[in-house]
Amino acid sequence: MHPVFETAPGASAIPITFATRATWETICAGLAAPARRFAMASGFAAKPGACLSLPSADGQIAQVLFGLEDETSKSRDLFRPGALPGLLPPGVYRFGNAPHDTRLATLAFALGGYRFSRYRKADAADVRLVPPEGIDAADIMRMAEAAVLARDLINTPANDMGPEELARAAQQLATRFGAHFHCIVGDDLTRQNFPLIDAVGRASSRAPRLIDLSWGDPAHPKVTLVGKGVCFDTGGLDLKPSSGMLIMKKDMGGAANVLALAAMVMDAKLKVRLRVLIPAVENAVAGNAFRPLDIFKSRKGLSVEIGNTDAEGRLVLADALALADEERPDLLIDLGTLTGAARVALGPDLPPFYTNDETLALDLAICAKQENDPLWRLPLWPAYDAWLDSKIANINNAPSGTFAGSITCALFLQRFVEHAKSWLHVDIYGWTPSAKPARPEGGECQAARAIYKLLGQRYG
Repeated sequence: MHPVFETAPGASAIPITFATRATWETICAGLAAPARRFAMASGFAAKPGACLSLPSADGQIAQVLFGLEDETSKSRDLFRPGALPGLLPPGVYRFGNAPHDTRLATLAFALGGYRFSRYRKADAADVRLVPPEGIDAADIMRMAEAAVLARDLINTPANDMGPEELARAAQQLATRFGAHFHCIVGDDLTRQNFPLIDAVGRASSRAPRLIDLSWGDPAHPKVTLVGKGVCFDTGGLDLKPSSGMLIMKKDMGGAANVLALAAMVMDAKLKVRLRVLIPAVENAVAGNAFRPLDIFKSRKGLSVEIGNTDAEGRLVLADALALADEERPDLLIDLGTLTGAARVALGPDLPPFYTNDETLALDLAICAKQENDPLWRLPLWPAYDAWLDSKIANINNAPSGTFAGSITCALFLQRFVEHAKSWLHVDIYGWTPSAKPARPEGGECQAARAIYKLLGQRYG
């Protein structure tokens, strides 16, 4: 990514003064008379998101005013400063006073400079920030670069981001950090007992595969990350309508975010034995596509009846989770863009998470708030487990009812986790439907920063 931080001394950097409606009168009174008159003539009133450059006597930018919500506002957006890279002209800037949260404002500034430029020249200006004193700029940059990785992978259309290309991205990450990389491809999936991954991916002309990356000291606690890598989802024979298929290039968002999280963990050299598993497939339509009411024996040995071919993500995750669980990891985490039900319940910005580990749930909720990476716990409600029953198999992948879709998906996955000391499932969206400060429209890094914070606290 383009360097967002200026490493040279910041004495000549243009100051950004943050103002709220409550503080604006005092800030305005402290401006030099010409600057005060210019601000008043421009109608600046510290409205959140308002940006005004104040000129110096020689016509250069002397100072920038930027509006934030009041400290007590219930709608306060700690990422509001992430709008600045899109508003400022080229130059080097610094924070002239403290925003609501200096660390998150710095991260937002870095995240807000993102542009997806693979297919056309980016329109981003050369705007850089002198990191404020007292923050860990290296860690901020680590998180920003991870977000770029996730966003770029998700934003890349499926014709250039199939299972093979996703595996290549994982291999490049492994090479960068000296990790071991292995990949099981095509017919080898059935030979090595991954029948559900094969079933979902076999109708595509692009072979399905299981990506396997490992890093770290084997003596350290085992942390395993599993990411849904459905590179495009037609819905299979239970075909999606065109409107539902429109952004299905993002259905590998779980894999993208797992790779982003792995990049942060390895770059920070956390004391873990890390393993990353990504079932990478395309859910396509062809004569050999899996069908509704087909039954497959999973890696774990459970027979799975196909209630709906569009509930494919949980199938590929099931085989990968079963493999991960065999190793009895200390912490097993899976991320996937799994259910529309989660979006109906909580919207695109607030992914639900599931775990039976009360300490993990509390710690993650705290980290999510601290990192402005929102998550919300939903229950693994035991009474709904019966909804997954099949009359002729051990389990059905898609209950016939319309209730609690995200919960029943989590309960399905739970059937494939038995030996891990602790398990966390996150049903992410991986996409920002309309641009917000620090969060441009398109692919998004969700849950990864919160989990990275958690892992850093536990294994740093």
